[in-house]
Amino acid sequence: MIILSVEGVSKQYGEHPLFEEVTFALEQTDRVGVIGVNGSGKTTLLRIVAGLELPDSGRVTLSNNMRAAYLPQNPALAADLTVLDTVFAGSAPKIELLREYERATEALAHAPHDQHLQARLNELMPQMDTLDAWDAETAAHAILSRLGLAAYINTPVGQLSGGRRRRVAMAQVLIDQPDLLILDEPTNHIDTETITWLEDLIARSNLALLVVTHDRYFLDRVTSRMIELDRGRVYTHSGNYSQFLEQKATREAQAIAAEDARQNLLRKELAWLRRGAQARTTKQKAHVQRVHTLMEQTSETAQGAVNIDVAARRIGKRVLELEHIGKNYGDQPLINDFNFSLRRDDRLGIIGPNGSGKSTLLNLIAGRVPPDSGQIQMGETIHLGYYDQESIELDESQRVIDYIRDASEHIQDAEGALVSAAQMLERFLFPRDAQWSLIKTLSGGERRRLYLLRTLMFAPNLLLLDEPTNDLDITTLTILEDYLDNFNGAVIVVSHDRYFLDRTVQHLLFFEGDGTIREYPGGYSLFQAYRTQEEEERAATQAAQPRPRSGKSERKEKEESGPRRLNYKERRELTALEERITALETQKAELGERLNHVGEDYQAYQQLAAELAQVDADLETAFERWTELAELAEQ
Repeated sequence: MIILSVEGVSKQYGEHPLFEEVTFALEQTDRVGVIGVNGSGKTTLLRIVAGLELPDSGRVTLSNNMRAAYLPQNPALAADLTVLDTVFAGSAPKIELLREYERATEALAHAPHDQHLQARLNELMPQMDTLDAWDAETAAHAILSRLGLAAYINTPVGQLSGGRRRRVAMAQVLIDQPDLLILDEPTNHIDTETITWLEDLIARSNLALLVVTHDRYFLDRVTSRMIELDRGRVYTHSGNYSQFLEQKATREAQAIAAEDARQNLLRKELAWLRRGAQARTTKQKAHVQRVHTLMEQTSETAQGAVNIDVAARRIGKRVLELEHIGKNYGDQPLINDFNFSLRRDDRLGIIGPNGSGKSTLLNLIAGRVPPDSGQIQMGETIHLGYYDQESIELDESQRVIDYIRDASEHIQDAEGALVSAAQMLERFLFPRDAQWSLIKTLSGGERRRLYLLRTLMFAPNLLLLDEPTNDLDITTLTILEDYLDNFNGAVIVVSHDRYFLDRTVQHLLFFEGDGTIREYPGGYSLFQAYRTQEEEERAATQAAQPRPRSGKSERKEKEESGPRRLNYKERRELTALEERITALETQKAELGERLNHVGEDYQAYQQLAAELAQVDADLETAFERWTELAELAEQ
């Protein structure tokens, strides 16, 4: 069943068309990724589909009774509303009922003897049964928990960090349970574990998806079709991202062959004309017309790519020493007695939960904040380049060309030649006419690309990259990855992009979240395998001990939520959860046993590790819900 139809949609800004005659349809379970270089119109297309922007021509039709939800890159949320009111802000009857039920439950938790609140909750519970809203309520709590928002439901959104506000917006669209989910860079500002959870949530749902993301693993695991925006044209490819790459390579090879044939024919026609052939006038006119036609044809070869060609700088043996570094944020320890030595050719990745101190470590190294204890020593030959997450050195009131010229009129490339600021901007896909634009008029990706040029033009030999994949298109990321392969110096990168980490780093620092930092060899996939093995060993130890089926959870007890009893549906759910937990524990033990005997088949090891990680996540979700219901059953 087709739920969305996009017919002949075109959009133009100024003299340059973003895209022309975009036509596609989405069926109920279609998962479509939209890709293209920054500035090609990806976000604009999503906004048009979401009904937030009008096309210049064409139309977008959402089928009757179908609902769409849109997550923008920078969501605008009411600062005075609480997280609870924001995430349950949908207008669907089930969502409105959930909002009232959650408000009453929260109020009763703080006033458990209020008879008016108890009466209101008793009124709502039969309505929850009627609309079959209990599954939605369970799913909503799982979403809030997974996105790290459960402790903030009564906090005004305006008091949250930018990353948490974005997760509130994500919770809102997921809890709304739309028929079509439209996501613009959903993996920005969320950690790798949450990205994996989001992939699984989408895979298990029945919704249609239209997504813009630079996360290539996400595209590979979630999408079944790709739409590519390329210089105003639109190409549709069946399959996921890997299959898209194969199809695009074939398409571009065919385009190159066609262009070669056109050039050969053009040369022959010009040679014929230059010989001054003594032929009939009509025949000569036909040749002239054919030459003009060939000259007017446009090439379909690959679009331009960023050319990262900047000078290298000598680097000595001593790079960076961190000795007994400590840093707290209020009462929360971020870094505790940390020692580390960085070598001249190191490629170091940093991962961990949001707020665990990853960016703080980069700021300590860059000298932007002082450590609470310990010392940081940097080699005498080190020239630091810091590509920070917020692009704080980007002055949006400046013109593009002035921003680069303020740093230097000329830049030395890898061959030692001096290149003008304007020429270097062209290499970073800023044509001459665009160089006089104000920075504030650029797209988010174009700003990050400009900031990347400014960071690299000073030829650093110690490069700090804080979430470099946020807002950069895939084409630019592949060029950056290739640049880092040959970079003459050390690199430290904070990223949640699993593909980028696998592609660029040699070892990882994992921030546990309590000030503890652990080192792992290899990229993200190997780290995930190590962590899965550690979890399996822990689970094997716990499996030898009987799991309590009554009494309080071993976790920290929550406050009593008020004197209410389990309803019939919840009692059935509690019984089913006990059976599911037992089944999951058995499955986990079996997977762990298979993992131990997989041998040197790394592909099989990765697959089993991924299955085990998913079972772990399902077990955690099931046990959290079982604990909640078991505590209510005791009352």
